Amino acid sequence: MKAITYHRYGGPEVLGLQEVEVPAVDESSVLVRVRAAAANPYDWHFMRGEPYFMRLMFGLRAPERTGLGVDFAGVVEAVGRGVTGFAPGDRVYGLCDGAFAEYVACPAADLAIMPATLTFEQAAAVPLAGLTALQGLRDAGQLQAGQRVLIVGASGGVGTFAVQIAKALGAHVTGVCSTP
Repeated sequence: MKAITYHRYGGPEVLGLQEVEVPAVDESSVLVRVRAAAANPYDWHFMRGEPYFMRLMFGLRAPERTGLGVDFAGVVEAVGRGVTGFAPGDRVYGLCDGAFAEYVACPAADLAIMPATLTFEQAAAVPLAGLTALQGLRDAGQLQAGQRVLIVGASGGVGTFAVQIAKALGAHVTGVCSTP
């Protein structure tokens, strides 16, 4: 299969299209044929090795993992023996390292069935930004109905989800953003 890879830190010039093995499915994972993947600041930081402390965790001089991409949407090709809730042909979206590839083997816990109303491209844009907003407001912030919340960067990836999630939780939302 083809995958976008990098073997040194840097800008877009370090990216290459490479032939790699289709990932193997273990007992608790799902093999997904990727139909769409989204680029995030997360990917940019990994590619550049910045901020520099990331290199302490993921490879000081060169990246230890060579695939980029986290958010994706696609179609289930195979499931591990211990997986329930997914079957070949299911349309799914989720988070998995190396999503800029034709296939990913992803832990079943990191996948969800796509809403029927979303395209693959739309679904691929949801996981990281959507979960960041949800966990920040609901879990860490414990936002409750009737509370007021200020969303800084309301027009960005996380911000647009934060506005919608805060409204769905019943909060009074004020959003701010800048223009160039």
